[in-house]
Amino acid sequence: MKHKNVFFIVDCDSFYASCERIFNPKTWGKPVVVLSNNDGCVISRSQEAKDIGIEMGVPVFKCEDLIKKYDVQVFSANFTLYGDISRRVMNTLSLFSPDIEIYSIDEAFLMFPYEENKDYTSIGKEIRKTILKWIGIPVSIGIGPTKVLAKIALKIAKKDKNEKVFNFLDIKDPDEILKNFPVEDIWGIGKRYAEFLKSKGIDTAYKLKNLPDSFIRKFLTIIGLRLVWELRGISCIPFEDMPPPRKSIITSRSFGSDIENIEDLETAISNFITISSEKLRKQKALANYIQIFLLSNPFKDTPQYFNEITIPLERPTANTMELISYALLGLRKIYKEGIKYKKAGVILMGLTQEKEIQLNFFYTPYPKSKDEELMKALDEINQKYGRNTIFPAINGIPSENQKWRMRQRRKSRRFTTSWNELPIVKA
Repeated sequence: MKHKNVFFIVDCDSFYASCERIFNPKTWGKPVVVLSNNDGCVISRSQEAKDIGIEMGVPVFKCEDLIKKYDVQVFSANFTLYGDISRRVMNTLSLFSPDIEIYSIDEAFLMFPYEENKDYTSIGKEIRKTILKWIGIPVSIGIGPTKVLAKIALKIAKKDKNEKVFNFLDIKDPDEILKNFPVEDIWGIGKRYAEFLKSKGIDTAYKLKNLPDSFIRKFLTIIGLRLVWELRGISCIPFEDMPPPRKSIITSRSFGSDIENIEDLETAISNFITISSEKLRKQKALANYIQIFLLSNPFKDTPQYFNEITIPLERPTANTMELISYALLGLRKIYKEGIKYKKAGVILMGLTQEKEIQLNFFYTPYPKSKDEELMKALDEINQKYGRNTIFPAINGIPSENQKWRMRQRRKSRRFTTSWNELPIVKA
């Protein structure tokens, strides 16, 4: 079959754990795990950690014996570091192809025009070699004539401990691979669809590929039909080089310790609004509503409480101070004394693009206003000199001792984004 394009899916191996290893040679060759918010559960494992039996999602206290026995290196999540390393990986990938779809923080599709005699496997190996040399992150790469087949190729590449690159185009009979590929491992086949297909005797990608279109359309909808066509080598899942705008932006945290007084909650909510509004302005959007929610600790024998409030804004805005004032108004309405709060969050909703804003006789619209100029200046300063160089006073002086902050006792430094935390080289 003649193909129009070739798809690469590049996936960083054990991404969070690999990021921690870049600047810490003491971890090389040792098991490494990264913990979730408040150092609760394992969310990333190096291959060495997988080999000794540490499972994904397990609470860290349940694997303390393995940690001590095998000298496992344990880190709190450092999302500032991971986000910057991800940006460097994606920028490097864009040097190989201008057509890049960032799928997640550690995964991206690349698209190349198909050329019959081109060695795409060698390109994959060069990509892997370059990212490892320039950034220090190991990757696995799947290559195929469609995105779904590239995803299957990635699953196979990850099992190869040496090459880590698998190309469907190099296989004379791809059906031999699909005959042994479990249907539940296909990208886009969820748990319920997998159970349904297995109940019908369809347990491999090959069997799914050869089902009649009428059956697929009836039981798996048009989305399932596109997936099946991709298994047949027909590319029909669109390549999105520009991610669609978010419909809402949420920032929430489980607190490092329970909070009772409203002053600490106000500090937390204002910090959440500051983070959310930065994201809002990055996608050149404005919010029309704010939702605030509070949650007590469900695992303690104390009075339980959950409440939320949605506040319509007078005008669509991305002004941090304006959003904070509305959020604090909502917080005071739902706050209840005598409750030990464990989690809070804010959701910016009803997002519209700046260029689509409707003018109004009764207020000055945010775009092209002094508010917009102020926020632009604030973002530029914080981007140049580091986050929280300038921040609303109600946010409080950034400190790990603030009650609302997550418990991260094993957090590494922000080696690539903070002047005060640069690596120290001893000669």
